[in-house]
Amino acid sequence: MASNVLSLYSHDFLLRPAPGFPNGVRNGGAASDRRKEELGNVNPYEVLLMLDPELADERQNEIIARVQEIVAKGGGTWHGSESWGRRKLAYEIDHKTDGTYHLLTFDCEPAMLDELSRVLRITDGAMRHMATRRPKVAATQRAGADTTGE
Repeated sequence: MASNVLSLYSHDFLLRPAPGFPNGVRNGGAASDRRKEELGNVNPYEVLLMLDPELADERQNEIIARVQEIVAKGGGTWHGSESWGRRKLAYEIDHKTDGTYHLLTFDCEPAMLDELSRVLRITDGAMRHMATRRPKVAATQRAGADTTGE
């Protein structure tokens, strides 16, 4: 019965050297940083932007152009904007019952998205905004649809 139990002093319990570290970990980098230099940290995002319905169309276009400029300065890729028009709100925001919605799609780094959110928070006329990361599968499917002519 003692032969089935592995003793702590047996030759099977010898300390083994640790497995090799991935490149960069030994030099102070984390394992999660391995491929960021090669590929960059660019993610596909979409921002649903709700603007004040009383804004003139020129001012709405200025806000969208400013967002596009921030994306371009940050090294991102602008895919476009889609106007959803005026919609009724579920509850009043700043005594307004309607909002004008715009869907903005682009690729950028997370730091640039933080800057974009900061600018939208202090922009007059932007009532709310919500940034969401698009799945990469959807981005590749859209790229495939663009090349097929659909």
